[in-house]
Amino acid sequence: MSNTPFGFGLPPEEPEDGDEGKQKDQQSGGGQGPANPFGFGGLPGAGGFGGPGADNPLAAMFGSLNPNDLGAAFQQLGQMLSYEGGPVNWDMAKQIARQTVAQGTADGTKDASVGAAERKAVEDAVRLADLWLDDATSLPSGSGTAVAWSRAEWVEATLPAWQELVDPVAERVGAAMGDVLPEEMQAMAGPLIGMMRSMGGAMFGTQIGQAVGVLAGEVVGSTDIGLPLGPAGKAALLPANVETFGKDLGVPQEEVRLYLALREAAHQRLFAHVPWLRSHLFGAVDGYARGIKVDTAKLEDVVGQFDPQNPEQLQDALQQGMFQPEDTPEQKAALARLETALALVEGWVDAVVHAAAKPRLASADALRETLRRRRATGGPAEQTFATLIGLELRPRRLRDASRLWASLTDARGVDGRDGLWAHPDMLPTATDLDDPDGFVHREHMDFSELDKMLGEAAGQEGKPDLRKKDDAEGDDAE
Repeated sequence: MSNTPFGFGLPPEEPEDGDEGKQKDQQSGGGQGPANPFGFGGLPGAGGFGGPGADNPLAAMFGSLNPNDLGAAFQQLGQMLSYEGGPVNWDMAKQIARQTVAQGTADGTKDASVGAAERKAVEDAVRLADLWLDDATSLPSGSGTAVAWSRAEWVEATLPAWQELVDPVAERVGAAMGDVLPEEMQAMAGPLIGMMRSMGGAMFGTQIGQAVGVLAGEVVGSTDIGLPLGPAGKAALLPANVETFGKDLGVPQEEVRLYLALREAAHQRLFAHVPWLRSHLFGAVDGYARGIKVDTAKLEDVVGQFDPQNPEQLQDALQQGMFQPEDTPEQKAALARLETALALVEGWVDAVVHAAAKPRLASADALRETLRRRRATGGPAEQTFATLIGLELRPRRLRDASRLWASLTDARGVDGRDGLWAHPDMLPTATDLDDPDGFVHREHMDFSELDKMLGEAAGQEGKPDLRKKDDAEGDDAE
């Protein structure tokens, strides 16, 4: 996928009549070539990036379409301009994600319905993974059900979470479109602003749909980016992608599936039994998004020169990036909170899964390192996350967090380690990730008195520094 934030491109939709449809498509000039940014991929004259018509994809497209294709193109353009929903056209995003999935992945594998044998294999793997995790964490099972998804089913199940993640950033751009004109001109320019917002929603929908569709061909479960993308209580694996992931590792497929089931089940335990965690993570994303500022100079230039017959101007502006984080202490703090929270989740899962798998799977070390490298080299999950909300994760934080959780297990035991999830104020900070040993060996509170302390704190103003409890007790003793 493109590394350029909000760069748009859509693969052509998979023909419904299989190989025969492909042959017809090729005869009519379609195929797998690069698509133009408005969802009309593979049409004659589009030229692709760098080809004929690349500088003006709409002009090239409309200049060579036959009447039937032209009617379909105008119909899609009409749907784009008539959209009146939120900052992202999620209907378009869903459609494009499904089309992208239908194209198959770069290695030629296609999506397919999950068979009964694959479903049973996933259910058995998750059930065994939960048994192994009982010895590695004090958090009980969070997997009410185990499901095996096709790629298309993953798209359907995760779109609500993507909407919650992406809308705050898209809203900033959408609101800015109505703010760049002087107030006395906004009433007169109402139709134009409405058209631009509809176009913006379609552009975001196009990019997000393509990104989610590409990601569906690579993820192995519902928690690959450290966030709960699927429905609560459902541990999910994608059998086709699990098979692809383990293809060249030299590890039995059963062990690969079981190790990935351990990771999925561990995530489910954490999100099921730390009730504040999901809202904490998604709230951190929203807080980061509120600090995004739109390049109003660029947007004003686009508005001033916007030509309804040239809607690709808006796409070009989005492709070049119209928003960026504000360089303020508040925005830097929001970014640090989000990165640290994600690192703590991933680090905990890595440490717990390794503790459960190491005594039982000969391939545990190799699989752990493979997954770490996948994340550290900017794997598909991180790239998609960065593209959709403008955030680059720092893989260094993930390894630091994993070491910290493992050291906590040695120093305080499983219960003491997992007790830190009882309240967000108890978690390590970004500074603690820089000095894991210092945090581990710092004087810490008696977790048996946590409920009592939180009850007392509820009646006081502000949040007490729970880590200073031992010091306070020492003062009282004097």
